[in-house]
Amino acid sequence: MFKYIKSDLPASIVVFFVALPLCLGIALASGAPLFSGLIAGIIGGIVVGGLSGSKIGVSGPAAGLAAIVLTAIGTLGGYENFLVAVVLGGVIQLIFGFLKAGIIGYYFPSSVIKGMLTGIGIIIILKQIPHFFGYNVNPEGDFAFFQVDGGNTFSEIFKTINNISLGATIVGVIGLGILLLWSNVLSKKGRFFQLVQGPLVAVFAGIVYFYVTDQDSAYGIDALLLVSVPVPDNLEMFLGQFSFPNFNAITNPEVWIVGFTIALVASLETLLCVEATDKIDPHKNVTPTNRELLAQGTGNIISGLIGGLPITQVIVRSSANIQSGGRTKLSTIIHGFLLLISVLLIPALLNKIPLSVLAAILLIVGYNLAKPGLFIKMYQQGWKQFLPFTVTVLGIVFTDLLVGIGLGLAVGIVVILIKSFQNSHFLHIEDNSNEKNKIKMTLAEEVTFFNKGAILNELDRLPEGSYLELDVRKTRYLDNDIIEILEDFALKAKEREINIQLISERGVAENPSSYIKFFKLGSKKSAKKKKSKLY
Repeated sequence: MFKYIKSDLPASIVVFFVALPLCLGIALASGAPLFSGLIAGIIGGIVVGGLSGSKIGVSGPAAGLAAIVLTAIGTLGGYENFLVAVVLGGVIQLIFGFLKAGIIGYYFPSSVIKGMLTGIGIIIILKQIPHFFGYNVNPEGDFAFFQVDGGNTFSEIFKTINNISLGATIVGVIGLGILLLWSNVLSKKGRFFQLVQGPLVAVFAGIVYFYVTDQDSAYGIDALLLVSVPVPDNLEMFLGQFSFPNFNAITNPEVWIVGFTIALVASLETLLCVEATDKIDPHKNVTPTNRELLAQGTGNIISGLIGGLPITQVIVRSSANIQSGGRTKLSTIIHGFLLLISVLLIPALLNKIPLSVLAAILLIVGYNLAKPGLFIKMYQQGWKQFLPFTVTVLGIVFTDLLVGIGLGLAVGIVVILIKSFQNSHFLHIEDNSNEKNKIKMTLAEEVTFFNKGAILNELDRLPEGSYLELDVRKTRYLDNDIIEILEDFALKAKEREINIQLISERGVAENPSSYIKFFKLGSKKSAKKKKSKLY
Protein backbone atom coordinates (compact mmCIF):
# COMPACT_ATOMS: atom_id res chain seq x y z
CA MET A 1 0.00 0.00 0.00
CA PHE A 2 2.91 2.36 0.71
CA LYS A 3 4.57 1.73 -2.65
CA TYR A 4 3.18 4.95 -4.12
CA ILE A 5 3.28 7.09 -0.96
CA LYS A 6 5.17 9.83 -2.85
CA SER A 7 2.15 10.18 -5.13
CA ASP A 8 -0.58 9.46 -2.59
CA LEU A 9 0.50 11.90 0.13
CA PRO A 10 0.45 15.06 -2.05
CA ALA A 11 -2.83 13.93 -3.62
CA SER A 12 -4.40 13.40 -0.20
CA ILE A 13 -3.57 17.00 0.78
CA VAL A 14 -5.31 18.33 -2.32
CA VAL A 15 -8.34 16.13 -1.68
CA PHE A 16 -8.38 17.36 1.93
CA PHE A 17 -8.57 21.01 0.82
CA VAL A 18 -11.30 20.17 -1.68
CA ALA A 19 -13.26 18.06 0.81
CA LEU A 20 -13.12 20.48 3.75
CA PRO A 21 -15.40 23.23 2.39
CA LEU A 22 -17.65 20.69 0.65
CA CYS A 23 -18.24 18.77 3.89
CA LEU A 24 -19.18 21.98 5.68
CA GLY A 25 -21.20 23.36 2.77
CA ILE A 26 -23.23 20.20 2.21
CA ALA A 27 -24.04 20.05 5.94
CA LEU A 28 -25.22 23.67 5.80
CA ALA A 29 -27.29 23.02 2.65
CA SER A 30 -28.79 19.93 4.34
CA GLY A 31 -29.94 21.84 7.41
CA ALA A 32 -27.73 19.61 9.57
CA PRO A 33 -25.04 20.53 12.15
CA LEU A 34 -21.80 21.61 10.44
CA PHE A 35 -19.84 18.96 12.31
CA SER A 36 -22.03 16.23 10.77
CA GLY A 37 -20.49 16.94 7.35
CA LEU A 38 -16.99 16.58 8.77
CA ILE A 39 -17.94 13.28 10.44
CA ALA A 40 -19.17 11.96 7.09
CA GLY A 41 -15.97 13.11 5.39
CA ILE A 42 -13.78 11.43 8.02
CA ILE A 43 -15.74 8.15 7.90
CA GLY A 44 -15.83 8.27 4.11
CA GLY A 45 -12.06 8.62 3.98
CA ILE A 46 -10.90 6.24 6.71
CA VAL A 47 -13.60 3.56 6.92
CA VAL A 48 -15.06 3.47 3.40
CA GLY A 49 -11.64 4.15 1.89
CA GLY A 50 -10.18 1.22 3.79
CA LEU A 51 -12.97 -1.23 2.93
CA SER A 52 -13.50 -0.17 -0.68
CA GLY A 53 -11.93 -1.96 -3.61
CA SER A 54 -11.47 1.34 -5.44
CA LYS A 55 -7.93 2.67 -5.64
CA ILE A 56 -8.83 6.25 -6.49
CA GLY A 57 -12.46 6.80 -5.44
CA VAL A 58 -13.13 9.17 -2.53
CA SER A 59 -16.29 9.06 -0.41
CA GLY A 60 -17.99 11.61 1.78
CA PRO A 61 -21.23 13.61 2.09
CA ALA A 62 -22.88 14.12 -1.29
CA ALA A 63 -24.63 17.19 -2.68
CA GLY A 64 -27.18 14.95 -4.39
CA LEU A 65 -28.58 13.91 -1.00
CA ALA A 66 -28.77 17.43 0.49
CA ALA A 67 -32.39 18.05 -0.54
CA ILE A 68 -33.46 14.62 0.77
CA VAL A 69 -31.71 15.24 4.10
CA LEU A 70 -33.17 18.75 4.47
CA THR A 71 -36.73 17.50 3.92
CA ALA A 72 -36.28 14.36 6.01
CA ILE A 73 -34.99 16.18 9.11
CA GLY A 74 -38.18 18.24 9.19
CA THR A 75 -40.49 15.34 8.34
CA LEU A 76 -39.03 12.97 10.93
CA GLY A 77 -39.07 15.50 13.74
CA GLY A 78 -35.40 16.13 14.39
CA TYR A 79 -31.85 15.22 13.44
CA GLU A 80 -31.58 12.35 15.93
CA ASN A 81 -34.59 10.66 14.32
CA PHE A 82 -33.07 11.21 10.89
CA LEU A 83 -29.88 9.44 11.99
CA VAL A 84 -31.92 6.24 12.46
CA ALA A 85 -32.81 6.44 8.75
CA VAL A 86 -29.11 6.84 7.89
CA VAL A 87 -28.27 3.66 9.82
CA LEU A 88 -31.14 1.79 8.16
CA GLY A 89 -29.97 3.05 4.77
CA GLY A 90 -26.54 1.59 5.48
CA VAL A 91 -28.06 -1.78 6.41
CA ILE A 92 -30.11 -1.81 3.18
CA GLN A 93 -26.95 -1.03 1.21
CA LEU A 94 -25.28 -4.06 2.79
CA ILE A 95 -28.22 -6.13 1.58
CA PHE A 96 -27.79 -4.64 -1.92
CA GLY A 97 -24.15 -5.65 -1.81
CA PHE A 98 -24.87 -9.23 -0.72
CA LEU A 99 -27.51 -9.49 -3.47
CA LYS A 100 -24.83 -8.35 -5.96
CA ALA A 101 -26.84 -5.33 -7.11
CA GLY A 102 -23.64 -3.53 -8.03
CA ILE A 103 -23.92 -4.85 -11.57
CA ILE A 104 -26.49 -2.09 -12.25
CA GLY A 105 -23.68 0.41 -12.68
CA TYR A 106 -22.46 -1.37 -15.82
CA TYR A 107 -25.72 -0.72 -17.69
CA PHE A 108 -25.18 3.01 -18.13
CA PRO A 109 -23.93 3.97 -21.63
CA SER A 110 -20.45 5.43 -21.94
CA SER A 111 -21.86 8.60 -23.51
CA VAL A 112 -24.03 9.21 -20.43
CA ILE A 113 -21.10 8.66 -18.04
CA LYS A 114 -18.96 11.10 -20.05
CA GLY A 115 -21.86 13.55 -20.01
CA MET A 116 -22.10 13.15 -16.25
CA LEU A 117 -18.43 14.02 -15.79
CA THR A 118 -18.66 17.00 -18.12
CA GLY A 119 -21.89 18.26 -16.58
CA ILE A 120 -20.44 18.08 -13.08
CA GLY A 121 -17.33 19.91 -14.32
CA ILE A 122 -19.48 22.73 -15.71
CA ILE A 123 -21.55 22.87 -12.51
CA ILE A 124 -18.38 23.14 -10.40
CA ILE A 125 -17.16 26.06 -12.51
CA LEU A 126 -20.51 27.88 -12.44
CA LYS A 127 -21.01 27.34 -8.71
CA GLN A 128 -17.48 28.44 -7.80
CA ILE A 129 -17.55 31.74 -9.71
CA PRO A 130 -19.46 33.56 -6.90
CA HIS A 131 -17.14 32.09 -4.23
CA PHE A 132 -14.10 33.10 -6.28
CA PHE A 133 -15.24 36.73 -6.20
CA GLY A 134 -16.30 36.64 -2.55
CA TYR A 135 -20.07 36.27 -2.89
CA ASN A 136 -20.92 33.39 -0.56
CA VAL A 137 -24.70 33.50 -0.27
CA ASN A 138 -25.09 29.83 -1.22
CA PRO A 139 -23.06 27.22 0.67
CA GLU A 140 -20.35 25.09 -0.92
CA GLY A 141 -21.78 21.81 -2.14
CA ASP A 142 -25.09 23.26 -3.34
CA PHE A 143 -25.05 21.91 -6.91
CA ALA A 144 -28.77 22.25 -7.73
CA PHE A 145 -29.76 24.67 -10.52
CA PHE A 146 -32.75 26.17 -8.67
CA GLN A 147 -31.98 27.82 -5.31
CA VAL A 148 -34.17 27.89 -2.22
CA ASP A 149 -34.37 31.69 -2.46
CA GLY A 150 -36.00 31.50 -5.90
CA GLY A 151 -32.82 32.20 -7.84
CA ASN A 152 -30.76 29.84 -9.94
CA THR A 153 -27.16 29.16 -10.87
CA PHE A 154 -26.97 31.94 -13.46
CA SER A 155 -28.84 34.56 -11.42
CA GLU A 156 -26.32 34.03 -8.61
CA ILE A 157 -23.48 34.73 -11.05
CA PHE A 158 -25.16 37.96 -12.19
CA LYS A 159 -25.66 39.02 -8.55
CA THR A 160 -21.95 38.48 -8.00
CA ILE A 161 -21.16 41.42 -10.30
CA ASN A 162 -22.62 43.85 -7.76
CA ASN A 163 -21.20 42.06 -4.73
CA ILE A 164 -17.52 41.52 -5.56
CA SER A 165 -15.14 41.47 -2.60
CA LEU A 166 -11.83 43.00 -3.66
CA GLY A 167 -9.76 41.14 -1.07
CA ALA A 168 -11.31 37.75 -1.82
CA THR A 169 -10.89 38.30 -5.56
CA ILE A 170 -7.23 39.28 -5.20
CA VAL A 171 -6.36 36.21 -3.14
CA GLY A 172 -8.43 34.04 -5.51
CA VAL A 173 -6.48 35.34 -8.52
CA ILE A 174 -3.19 34.79 -6.64
CA GLY A 175 -4.24 31.23 -5.81
CA LEU A 176 -5.30 30.53 -9.40
CA GLY A 177 -2.03 31.95 -10.71
CA ILE A 178 -0.03 29.72 -8.36
CA LEU A 179 -1.99 26.66 -9.45
CA LEU A 180 -1.49 27.34 -13.16
CA LEU A 181 2.19 28.21 -12.71
CA TRP A 182 2.76 25.10 -10.63
CA SER A 183 1.02 22.64 -12.97
CA ASN A 184 2.25 24.09 -16.29
CA VAL A 185 5.78 25.24 -15.43
CA LEU A 186 7.22 24.49 -12.00
CA SER A 187 6.13 20.84 -11.77
CA LYS A 188 8.45 20.12 -14.70
CA LYS A 189 11.43 21.86 -13.10
CA GLY A 190 12.28 19.50 -10.29
CA ARG A 191 11.25 16.83 -7.80
CA PHE A 192 10.48 19.37 -5.09
CA PHE A 193 7.71 20.94 -7.16
CA GLN A 194 6.21 17.51 -7.76
CA LEU A 195 6.17 16.58 -4.07
CA VAL A 196 4.82 19.93 -2.86
CA GLN A 197 1.51 20.42 -4.64
CA GLY A 198 0.33 23.78 -5.96
CA PRO A 199 -2.94 23.73 -3.96
CA LEU A 200 -0.98 23.54 -0.69
CA VAL A 201 1.08 26.58 -1.69
CA ALA A 202 -2.06 28.43 -2.80
CA VAL A 203 -3.80 27.77 0.53
CA PHE A 204 -0.69 28.86 2.44
CA ALA A 205 -0.57 32.08 0.38
CA GLY A 206 -4.24 32.68 1.21
CA ILE A 207 -3.65 32.32 4.94
CA VAL A 208 -0.62 34.68 4.76
CA TYR A 209 -2.69 37.22 2.82
CA PHE A 210 -5.37 37.13 5.51
CA TYR A 211 -2.84 37.80 8.27
CA VAL A 212 -0.96 40.63 6.51
CA THR A 213 -4.04 42.59 5.44
CA ASP A 214 -6.39 44.61 7.58
CA GLN A 215 -9.77 42.89 7.75
CA ASP A 216 -11.59 46.26 7.80
CA SER A 217 -9.77 47.67 4.76
CA ALA A 218 -10.88 47.40 1.13
CA TYR A 219 -8.20 44.76 0.58
CA GLY A 220 -9.12 42.69 3.63
CA ILE A 221 -11.16 39.50 3.73
CA ASP A 222 -14.31 39.42 5.83
CA ALA A 223 -14.71 36.52 8.25
CA LEU A 224 -17.81 35.40 6.33
CA LEU A 225 -15.57 34.70 3.33
CA LEU A 226 -13.40 32.19 5.23
CA VAL A 227 -13.74 28.50 6.04
CA SER A 228 -15.95 28.03 9.10
CA VAL A 229 -15.02 24.92 11.09
CA PRO A 230 -16.59 24.56 14.55
CA VAL A 231 -13.99 25.44 17.21
CA PRO A 232 -14.62 23.74 20.59
CA ASP A 233 -12.99 25.24 23.69
CA ASN A 234 -12.28 21.89 25.31
CA LEU A 235 -12.64 18.13 24.88
CA GLU A 236 -16.09 18.11 26.44
CA MET A 237 -17.36 20.62 23.88
CA PHE A 238 -15.72 18.65 21.10
CA LEU A 239 -17.45 15.43 22.17
CA GLY A 240 -20.69 17.39 22.48
CA GLN A 241 -20.68 17.92 18.72
CA PHE A 242 -21.48 14.25 18.13
CA SER A 243 -25.15 13.27 17.84
CA PHE A 244 -26.65 9.83 18.32
CA PRO A 245 -29.72 8.23 16.73
CA ASN A 246 -32.99 8.03 18.62
CA PHE A 247 -33.87 4.40 18.00
CA ASN A 248 -37.31 4.92 19.53
CA ALA A 249 -38.21 6.35 16.11
CA ILE A 250 -37.54 3.04 14.36
CA THR A 251 -41.24 2.15 14.59
CA ASN A 252 -42.12 5.18 12.49
CA PRO A 253 -42.86 4.00 8.89
CA GLU A 254 -41.54 7.30 7.49
CA VAL A 255 -38.11 6.54 8.98
CA TRP A 256 -38.01 3.33 6.96
CA ILE A 257 -39.13 5.13 3.79
CA VAL A 258 -36.36 7.72 4.22
CA GLY A 259 -33.86 4.95 4.98
CA PHE A 260 -34.74 3.11 1.78
CA THR A 261 -34.61 6.36 -0.20
CA ILE A 262 -31.13 7.12 1.16
CA ALA A 263 -29.95 3.59 0.34
CA LEU A 264 -31.33 3.74 -3.20
CA VAL A 265 -30.08 7.22 -4.10
CA ALA A 266 -26.71 6.79 -2.36
CA SER A 267 -26.13 3.43 -4.05
CA LEU A 268 -27.03 4.80 -7.48
CA GLU A 269 -24.77 7.86 -7.06
CA THR A 270 -21.96 5.62 -5.85
CA LEU A 271 -22.25 3.21 -8.77
CA LEU A 272 -22.34 6.08 -11.26
CA CYS A 273 -19.30 7.64 -9.62
CA VAL A 274 -17.47 4.30 -9.66
CA GLU A 275 -18.12 3.96 -13.38
CA ALA A 276 -17.02 7.55 -14.01
CA THR A 277 -13.84 7.44 -11.93
CA ASP A 278 -12.78 4.15 -13.50
CA LYS A 279 -13.25 5.78 -16.89
CA ILE A 280 -10.98 8.77 -16.15
CA ASP A 281 -8.43 6.75 -14.16
CA PRO A 282 -5.22 6.85 -16.25
CA HIS A 283 -4.26 3.41 -14.91
CA LYS A 284 -7.68 1.92 -15.79
CA ASN A 285 -8.30 0.15 -12.49
CA VAL A 286 -11.65 -1.63 -12.25
CA THR A 287 -13.62 -1.21 -9.03
CA PRO A 288 -15.60 -4.22 -7.71
CA THR A 289 -19.06 -2.68 -7.44
CA ASN A 290 -20.60 -5.16 -4.99
CA ARG A 291 -17.70 -4.67 -2.59
CA GLU A 292 -18.19 -0.91 -2.97
CA LEU A 293 -21.83 -1.20 -1.87
CA LEU A 294 -20.74 -3.20 1.18
CA ALA A 295 -18.13 -0.54 2.03
CA GLN A 296 -20.64 2.29 1.58
CA GLY A 297 -23.22 0.49 3.69
CA THR A 298 -20.72 -0.02 6.51
CA GLY A 299 -19.70 3.64 6.29
CA ASN A 300 -23.29 4.86 6.48
CA ILE A 301 -24.05 2.68 9.50
CA ILE A 302 -21.05 4.07 11.40
CA SER A 303 -21.70 7.65 10.22
CA GLY A 304 -25.33 7.47 11.32
CA LEU A 305 -24.40 6.02 14.70
CA ILE A 306 -22.15 8.99 15.59
CA GLY A 307 -24.07 11.83 13.99
CA GLY A 308 -22.76 12.02 10.42
CA LEU A 309 -24.51 12.70 7.13
CA PRO A 310 -25.14 9.94 4.55
CA ILE A 311 -22.09 8.98 2.50
CA THR A 312 -21.57 8.19 -1.17
CA GLN A 313 -18.57 8.02 -3.45
CA VAL A 314 -18.32 11.51 -4.98
CA ILE A 315 -16.90 12.53 -8.32
CA VAL A 316 -15.57 15.97 -7.29
CA ARG A 317 -13.17 14.59 -4.68
CA SER A 318 -12.41 11.48 -6.74
CA SER A 319 -11.47 13.53 -9.81
CA ALA A 320 -9.34 15.85 -7.65
CA ASN A 321 -7.56 12.74 -6.37
CA ILE A 322 -6.91 11.47 -9.89
CA GLN A 323 -5.78 14.86 -11.21
CA SER A 324 -3.36 15.20 -8.27
CA GLY A 325 -1.70 11.86 -9.03
CA GLY A 326 -3.31 9.57 -6.43
CA ARG A 327 -2.44 5.94 -7.13
CA THR A 328 -3.86 3.84 -4.29
CA LYS A 329 -6.56 3.98 -1.64
CA LEU A 330 -3.92 5.33 0.77
CA SER A 331 -4.56 8.86 -0.55
CA THR A 332 -8.24 8.51 0.36
CA ILE A 333 -7.47 7.17 3.82
CA ILE A 334 -4.86 9.86 4.56
CA HIS A 335 -7.30 12.60 3.52
CA GLY A 336 -9.74 11.21 6.11
CA PHE A 337 -7.08 11.32 8.82
CA LEU A 338 -6.14 14.88 7.77
CA LEU A 339 -9.76 15.93 8.26
CA LEU A 340 -9.81 14.29 11.71
CA ILE A 341 -6.47 15.72 12.86
CA SER A 342 -7.21 19.20 11.57
CA VAL A 343 -10.60 19.54 13.31
CA LEU A 344 -8.99 18.22 16.50
CA LEU A 345 -5.79 20.27 16.54
CA ILE A 346 -5.97 23.27 14.20
CA PRO A 347 -9.61 24.29 13.63
CA ALA A 348 -8.71 27.96 14.30
CA LEU A 349 -6.04 27.89 11.58
CA LEU A 350 -8.42 26.27 9.12
CA ASN A 351 -10.79 29.16 9.70
CA LYS A 352 -8.20 31.52 8.21
CA ILE A 353 -8.39 29.88 4.75
CA PRO A 354 -10.20 32.13 2.24
CA LEU A 355 -12.96 30.32 0.36
CA SER A 356 -11.89 32.07 -2.85
CA VAL A 357 -8.59 30.13 -2.79
CA LEU A 358 -10.46 26.85 -2.44
CA ALA A 359 -12.75 28.03 -5.26
CA ALA A 360 -9.66 28.46 -7.44
CA ILE A 361 -8.70 24.83 -6.77
CA LEU A 362 -12.20 23.65 -7.68
CA LEU A 363 -12.20 25.76 -10.86
CA ILE A 364 -9.16 23.79 -12.05
CA VAL A 365 -10.87 20.51 -11.13
CA GLY A 366 -14.01 21.56 -13.00
CA TYR A 367 -12.11 22.60 -16.12
CA ASN A 368 -10.24 19.31 -16.26
CA LEU A 369 -13.58 17.49 -16.18
CA ALA A 370 -15.23 19.67 -18.83
CA LYS A 371 -12.53 20.49 -21.36
CA PRO A 372 -14.01 21.99 -24.58
CA GLY A 373 -12.13 19.44 -26.67
CA LEU A 374 -14.35 16.68 -25.28
CA PHE A 375 -17.42 18.21 -26.97
CA ILE A 376 -15.61 18.13 -30.31
CA LYS A 377 -14.49 14.54 -29.75
CA MET A 378 -18.02 13.39 -28.87
CA TYR A 379 -19.44 15.23 -31.90
CA GLN A 380 -16.97 13.47 -34.17
CA GLN A 381 -18.18 10.10 -32.87
CA GLY A 382 -21.61 10.72 -34.39
CA TRP A 383 -25.06 11.76 -33.20
CA LYS A 384 -25.70 8.45 -31.46
CA GLN A 385 -22.95 9.31 -28.98
CA PHE A 386 -23.27 13.08 -29.04
CA LEU A 387 -27.03 13.30 -28.35
CA PRO A 388 -27.13 11.32 -25.06
CA PHE A 389 -23.91 13.09 -24.01
CA THR A 390 -25.37 16.56 -24.64
CA VAL A 391 -28.72 15.81 -23.01
CA THR A 392 -26.95 14.49 -19.90
CA VAL A 393 -24.78 17.61 -19.68
CA LEU A 394 -27.71 20.01 -20.10
CA GLY A 395 -29.88 17.99 -17.72
CA ILE A 396 -27.27 18.10 -14.96
CA VAL A 397 -26.57 21.81 -15.44
CA PHE A 398 -30.23 22.87 -15.52
CA THR A 399 -31.71 20.40 -12.99
CA ASP A 400 -29.55 18.16 -10.82
CA LEU A 401 -27.31 15.11 -11.06
CA LEU A 402 -29.86 12.29 -10.95
CA VAL A 403 -32.43 14.00 -13.19
CA GLY A 404 -29.74 14.82 -15.74
CA ILE A 405 -28.48 11.24 -15.78
CA GLY A 406 -32.06 9.97 -16.07
CA LEU A 407 -32.68 12.18 -19.10
CA GLY A 408 -29.43 11.10 -20.73
CA LEU A 409 -30.21 7.44 -20.05
CA ALA A 410 -33.69 7.81 -21.57
CA VAL A 411 -32.21 9.31 -24.74
CA GLY A 412 -29.54 6.59 -24.74
CA ILE A 413 -32.26 3.91 -24.65
CA VAL A 414 -34.06 5.56 -27.58
CA VAL A 415 -30.78 5.58 -29.52
CA ILE A 416 -30.30 1.88 -28.75
CA LEU A 417 -33.82 1.16 -30.03
CA ILE A 418 -33.09 3.07 -33.23
CA LYS A 419 -29.81 1.20 -33.69
CA SER A 420 -31.60 -2.08 -33.00
CA PHE A 421 -34.24 -1.12 -35.57
CA GLN A 422 -31.54 -0.43 -38.14
CA ASN A 423 -29.31 -3.42 -37.41
CA SER A 424 -31.88 -6.20 -37.25
CA HIS A 425 -31.02 -7.50 -40.69
CA PHE A 426 -28.84 -7.02 -43.70
CA LEU A 427 -30.50 -6.76 -47.12
CA HIS A 428 -28.70 -7.65 -50.35
CA ILE A 429 -30.40 -7.52 -53.77
CA GLU A 430 -29.09 -9.44 -56.76
CA ASP A 431 -30.17 -9.81 -60.42
CA ASN A 432 -30.03 -13.30 -61.98
CA SER A 433 -30.03 -14.39 -65.61
CA ASN A 434 -33.86 -14.73 -65.70
CA GLU A 435 -34.18 -11.04 -64.80
CA LYS A 436 -36.04 -11.89 -61.63
CA ASN A 437 -35.30 -10.07 -58.35
CA LYS A 438 -33.21 -12.18 -56.06
CA ILE A 439 -33.14 -10.73 -52.55
CA LYS A 440 -30.91 -12.02 -49.80
CA MET A 441 -31.75 -11.08 -46.21
CA THR A 442 -29.27 -12.00 -43.49
CA LEU A 443 -30.66 -11.76 -39.97
CA ALA A 444 -28.49 -10.42 -37.18
CA GLU A 445 -27.16 -12.51 -34.30
CA GLU A 446 -30.00 -11.40 -32.01
CA VAL A 447 -33.40 -10.37 -33.37
CA THR A 448 -36.02 -9.20 -30.86
CA PHE A 449 -39.42 -7.50 -30.91
CA PHE A 450 -37.53 -4.18 -31.20
CA ASN A 451 -36.76 -5.20 -34.77
CA LYS A 452 -40.35 -5.92 -35.82
CA GLY A 453 -40.87 -2.62 -37.61
CA ALA A 454 -37.69 -2.80 -39.69
CA ILE A 455 -38.28 -6.39 -40.82
CA LEU A 456 -41.96 -5.77 -41.59
CA ASN A 457 -41.04 -2.76 -43.74
CA GLU A 458 -38.51 -4.76 -45.77
CA LEU A 459 -40.83 -7.73 -46.28
CA ASP A 460 -43.70 -5.49 -47.37
CA ARG A 461 -41.43 -3.79 -49.90
CA LEU A 462 -40.50 -7.05 -51.67
CA PRO A 463 -41.76 -6.97 -55.27
CA GLU A 464 -44.19 -9.60 -56.52
CA GLY A 465 -42.59 -12.60 -58.15
CA SER A 466 -39.29 -12.11 -56.33
CA TYR A 467 -37.07 -14.75 -54.76
CA LEU A 468 -36.21 -14.31 -51.05
CA GLU A 469 -33.16 -16.01 -49.61
CA LEU A 470 -33.32 -15.80 -45.80
CA ASP A 471 -29.96 -16.50 -44.15
CA VAL A 472 -30.10 -17.31 -40.42
CA ARG A 473 -26.71 -19.00 -40.05
CA LYS A 474 -25.45 -16.24 -37.72
CA THR A 475 -28.69 -15.91 -35.76
CA ARG A 476 -28.56 -17.20 -32.20
CA TYR A 477 -31.71 -15.63 -30.77
CA LEU A 478 -35.00 -15.12 -32.61
CA ASP A 479 -37.90 -13.63 -30.71
CA ASN A 480 -41.34 -15.23 -30.98
CA ASP A 481 -42.69 -11.94 -32.36
CA ILE A 482 -40.37 -12.31 -35.37
CA ILE A 483 -41.46 -15.92 -35.89
CA GLU A 484 -45.08 -14.72 -36.03
CA ILE A 485 -44.12 -12.10 -38.62
CA LEU A 486 -42.51 -14.79 -40.77
CA GLU A 487 -45.56 -17.04 -40.37
CA ASP A 488 -47.83 -14.26 -41.61
CA PHE A 489 -45.47 -13.40 -44.45
CA ALA A 490 -45.38 -17.06 -45.55
CA LEU A 491 -49.10 -16.85 -46.23
CA LYS A 492 -48.83 -13.51 -48.02
CA ALA A 493 -45.88 -14.77 -50.09
CA LYS A 494 -48.10 -17.32 -51.89
CA GLU A 495 -50.50 -14.57 -52.95
CA ARG A 496 -47.62 -12.36 -54.15
CA GLU A 497 -45.82 -15.26 -55.88
CA ILE A 498 -42.73 -14.80 -53.74
CA ASN A 499 -40.53 -17.87 -53.39
CA ILE A 500 -38.68 -18.30 -50.12
CA GLN A 501 -35.57 -20.28 -49.28
CA LEU A 502 -34.20 -20.60 -45.73
CA ILE A 503 -30.45 -21.08 -45.30
CA SER A 504 -29.39 -22.33 -41.89
CA GLU A 505 -26.65 -24.33 -40.24
CA ARG A 506 -28.91 -27.37 -40.57
CA GLY A 507 -29.38 -27.05 -44.29
CA VAL A 508 -31.80 -25.43 -46.74
CA ALA A 509 -35.62 -25.32 -46.54
CA GLU A 510 -37.43 -24.58 -49.80
CA ASN A 511 -40.99 -23.94 -48.65
CA PRO A 512 -42.58 -21.70 -46.01
CA SER A 513 -44.17 -24.43 -43.92
CA SER A 514 -40.89 -26.25 -43.41
CA TYR A 515 -38.94 -23.20 -42.29
CA ILE A 516 -41.71 -22.13 -39.92
CA LYS A 517 -41.60 -25.57 -38.33
CA PHE A 518 -37.82 -25.29 -38.20
CA PHE A 519 -37.98 -21.98 -36.28
CA LYS A 520 -40.49 -23.34 -33.78
CA LEU A 521 -38.52 -26.53 -33.32
CA GLY A 522 -35.38 -24.52 -32.71
CA SER A 523 -37.17 -22.40 -30.14
CA LYS A 524 -38.39 -25.40 -28.16
CA LYS A 525 -35.01 -27.14 -28.15
CA SER A 526 -33.10 -24.06 -27.10
CA ALA A 527 -35.62 -23.29 -24.40
CA LYS A 528 -34.86 -26.66 -22.87
CA LYS A 529 -31.13 -25.96 -23.05
CA LYS A 530 -31.62 -22.42 -21.67
CA LYS A 531 -29.57 -21.09 -24.53
CA SER A 532 -30.78 -19.43 -27.73
CA LYS A 533 -34.30 -19.93 -29.04
CA LEU A 534 -33.12 -20.93 -32.49
CA TYR A 535 -30.35 -23.50 -31.93
